[in-house]
Amino acid sequence: MGILIRLVVNAVALWVTTLVVPGIDVTGGSAGRNVLTLLAVALIFGIVNAVIKPIVKVVGCVFYILTLGLIALVVNALLFLLTDWLAKALNLPFHVDGFWPAFWGAIVMAVVGWAISLAVPDRWEGTRA
Repeated sequence: MGILIRLVVNAVALWVTTLVVPGIDVTGGSAGRNVLTLLAVALIFGIVNAVIKPIVKVVGCVFYILTLGLIALVVNALLFLLTDWLAKALNLPFHVDGFWPAFWGAIVMAVVGWAISLAVPDRWEGTRA
């Protein structure tokens, strides 16, 4: 259940990001196609962050220390661009225009996802995980 909630939170954060950041677009044609695209891209984004981000953090831990963590902004932008590339490979109507939209998009997505996560718990009270 927690994975589905996280997927929906990421999809909503991605939708807000497409509204706020110029250069990040979902061009599905219909509302239903856009929702499915957002869910698919949110799934890709979650997989990329779960698999590749820890590897990058371990390999580049010296850069994280030297830059006091600011390199994380660049890493997040590059992971966002990787998500765009994977979405294109899967013929999803999702597009990021370049590094700077990816940079700002990763920041907006992180902030919106965090804000939504405050309101929506990962686990429901009274259920067992």
